[in-house]
Amino acid sequence: MNKKLLLILMFFASVTSFAQTFSVSGIVVESETDMPMPGVNVLVKDSSKGVVTDFDGNYRLENIAKGDIIVFSYVGFESQEILFNNQETINIVLKPDSQALDEIVLVGYGAQVKKEVTGAVSTVGDETIDNLEPVNAAQALQGTTSGVNVAMNGGAPGSNANIRIRGVSTNGESKPLIILDGFQFDGGLNSVNPADIESITVLKDAQAAIYGTIGANGVILITTKKGRKNQKIQVSYEGYTGIQETSRKLSLMNAKEYALYLNESYANAGQEIPFTNVNNLGADTDWQDEVFENAMIRSHNFAIRGGEEKISYSLSASNFYQEGIVAPEKSNFERSTANLSLDIDLTDKINLSSKLFYSSTDVRDINSFGLGSVLFNANNIAPIIDPSQDNLDGTIDLGNEVVNPLTQISNTYNSSIVDRLSGTVQASIDYAKNLNLQGRFGFNNTNTRDRDFTPEYNYGAGKIYTTPNSSVTLGKINDYDYTFDLFNTYENTFGDDHDVTFLLGTTVYQTKGEGLYGSRNDVNANSWEFADLSSAYGTGEDQTNSSYSYLLRRLSYFGRLQYSYQGKYLVSAMLRRDSSTKFGTNNRVAYFPSVTAGYVISEENYFNSNFFDLIKLRGSYGILGNDQIEDFGYLSLLDGEATYVLGADQSLVNGNALGALANPDLQWEEAKKLDIGVDVDFFDNKFSFVADYFHNTRDNLLISNIPVSGIYGTGAPGAGSPTINAGEVVNKGWEFALNFKENISDDFSISAGYNVSFLKNEVTRVDNGTGYVEGGTFGVSQPAPSRMEVGMPMGYFYGYQTDGLFQNQDEVDAHPSQLALGAEASPGDIRYKDLNEDGVIDENDRTNLGDPIPDVTMGLNFQINYKNFDFSAYSYASLGQEIVRNYERNQPNVNKLSYKLDRWTGEGTSNYVPRATIASNTNSVFSDFFVEDGSFLRIQALTLGYTVPSEVTEKAYISKLRVYAKVDNVYTFTKYTGYDPTASTGEPIGQGIDYGFYPLPRTYSLGVNLQF
Repeated sequence: MNKKLLLILMFFASVTSFAQTFSVSGIVVESETDMPMPGVNVLVKDSSKGVVTDFDGNYRLENIAKGDIIVFSYVGFESQEILFNNQETINIVLKPDSQALDEIVLVGYGAQVKKEVTGAVSTVGDETIDNLEPVNAAQALQGTTSGVNVAMNGGAPGSNANIRIRGVSTNGESKPLIILDGFQFDGGLNSVNPADIESITVLKDAQAAIYGTIGANGVILITTKKGRKNQKIQVSYEGYTGIQETSRKLSLMNAKEYALYLNESYANAGQEIPFTNVNNLGADTDWQDEVFENAMIRSHNFAIRGGEEKISYSLSASNFYQEGIVAPEKSNFERSTANLSLDIDLTDKINLSSKLFYSSTDVRDINSFGLGSVLFNANNIAPIIDPSQDNLDGTIDLGNEVVNPLTQISNTYNSSIVDRLSGTVQASIDYAKNLNLQGRFGFNNTNTRDRDFTPEYNYGAGKIYTTPNSSVTLGKINDYDYTFDLFNTYENTFGDDHDVTFLLGTTVYQTKGEGLYGSRNDVNANSWEFADLSSAYGTGEDQTNSSYSYLLRRLSYFGRLQYSYQGKYLVSAMLRRDSSTKFGTNNRVAYFPSVTAGYVISEENYFNSNFFDLIKLRGSYGILGNDQIEDFGYLSLLDGEATYVLGADQSLVNGNALGALANPDLQWEEAKKLDIGVDVDFFDNKFSFVADYFHNTRDNLLISNIPVSGIYGTGAPGAGSPTINAGEVVNKGWEFALNFKENISDDFSISAGYNVSFLKNEVTRVDNGTGYVEGGTFGVSQPAPSRMEVGMPMGYFYGYQTDGLFQNQDEVDAHPSQLALGAEASPGDIRYKDLNEDGVIDENDRTNLGDPIPDVTMGLNFQINYKNFDFSAYSYASLGQEIVRNYERNQPNVNKLSYKLDRWTGEGTSNYVPRATIASNTNSVFSDFFVEDGSFLRIQALTLGYTVPSEVTEKAYISKLRVYAKVDNVYTFTKYTGYDPTASTGEPIGQGIDYGFYPLPRTYSLGVNLQF
């Protein structure tokens, strides 16, 4: 009986147990794209029971009980734990784990866990790039990365950017090395589609020594987007369209103010006034309104990405078009790109990957910068002239330079088309335990076609832009380079405590190219449509042609040892050997060593903190090179000019002679970089703080035009002095960055970042015989305004220091004579200081007037997400630099800036703005009167977006639909009176001089992000 009862009880127990087990199913999607996620682990916590989502993100979990905890996990995403309470369906949205995604950092020829990075490295991710949507990819670094200064070459469509990492270190080429998906990329970043970029990594210190002779100016590593394995096909479209306008106009005189000023100028010079009735001047033209227009901008980006178990792929295409805010019909930029990426696992140990990039840019531009530009003419032409007056004969005399800017625009015709095909093919083989061999081949092939046409036109008597004959110039350039890398990596862990990674490799680089130019006069029908050499019929010396070719090779070997003990004691040592054909046999080979080290205090057993999550000290020192100089400086080339006496009749024959003198001991510049830093994460990794002190010494700067005896023939046409290694510059300073990110609730998240950099630049050696190197220009026939000189910042401004205005003749008589500057002073003229106290104002009284290098740069950026809304703001500030106002023309009858309305008109009326006169005076010599504070704070971008709820979009088979409104270049807070305080040519000696900077446009745009 007891046995039967026991069997019955066991039967009911089993039935009861069976009745209490359930199954659950659902789908797992990615939060950012709402795309299904295959391969997600779905496990019952504390058990071995689990499944993996299928290709469509679906799962079904059987035999689970009420109260079980189901864990959903995937690498790179935040895991979720769900309490099972008899639900039939559980759908999960996994969010990217920002900490996990940031774990891997590129360090050149490899990657490293972020916690173990011992160099000064900054990364800008695709989220920031997508928020900014910059026209030029370089702009994504401005204000988002400490120690990196980005200044555009102007606001004209297609303008490129000047990128400087930790200051200006050389009087030569200062641009950083750009590595695009593993190969050297020398094209401008305006040819790269920002929407294709996954991340931008900046190597700022000795970590860049792995690139040897090309890494001295810092290294920028760009990684483009690709598909992911086991990813369902994802189709996306991103596009926007907008309107651009000028962000600023100069304050110029109107017609009446102009007439009164000129009358006063002539009267003060004792001459007859030009306007007898200032109330009847005819036209009152605002020439800036005439040349500035609202202009269009648009962008289309299309991409298909996905993958299966052993293959991933990506295909993208884009078209970008931007018109200029000056003459949009003649000034515009169009960029079309197409990218293909494939990644294939042939076996568990062999991987092949390939990326192919195509870009085509078409640039049409106007003269947009400096003397003779459209804005130069718009700001100097008289406001009393009617816009329809093409030929200025019969109007007021404006000298030989100033013409009607609208006529100039209509007579401007040019086109520059650049087609670039780039690519990389890489193979990776795990050929033995802990050993991996990678081979990578990258190339760039660029074809450039330039065409310029100048029509026959008469702007007026004596105008230098009058062209009696039409002309056409054609240019065709082909540049090709390739990079081949082969490197072997050994990784192993010994005794669970010692992690070792050893890299050994070689790089071969070659670049070559050729260019052909030709020009001819008398184009058929004086027309752009016929602007070709075959349709021009001119004869004589004006018909010219020229060509060039070049070839450069570099062979490098490199090694790197990375060691970690228990994840807390870190060291990395690098050595690179380079040989370059840019240098002679005396210095063709050089070695570039570096070492970095770190100490992760938070990994110590004694460290126990509920506040700090990571504390890491790190330091680095290394030597890097810069070979970005002119070719063949170690040789004397036959590129000079000479006239020879030849033949029996001793006739004169023009020929070639030696050019610049050779320097066989020429070598590359050396950058000696020291960095000490600390990384701190705290408050549950919500905050991260980075601080760095750096001291960079650039030695062996290459200086040309060294004074030598004329007996060597350096004064002959085309000849010149040698280039030698004769300079040294020091950049030192501090960098700080603080970032915060927090998901406050399921509906609200916020992230913010602030970075600030302090920089001191000083030239410490110039051994060229004079002790300084000059650069830049100011006015006409004036000494160079910028210098490189020991004890001063690179490119500091050198001129006269003012001391107010002379108020009466007694003050003039009591002051040292200013006749050496061009004229004796009169009351109302600028008074210059006699700094050497020799009783004469002359060139020996010039001094430091400021420098163009900012003392402090900073960025403040934040993003807020609330439910389906998102908002982001980016700002950038630059403080402590000066800028030279050099867009005013010293001609009697040109228009004037309105600050001259506050001019001196008698004793006590002004002590700053000099009198109005056309008589000879010294008020236009370069002095601090033309130097202004260039500090500014710029709100770079504001974006407001809205993501349509998925329950709405899914009905239209759309995974994600986001619409947004955006304003770029919102406002600039500055005291500078010019168009833009970032005005610069980018020249190390001569930067910060505003020759008439094309203003950066303000852009209002509407956009959409679509994913299917």
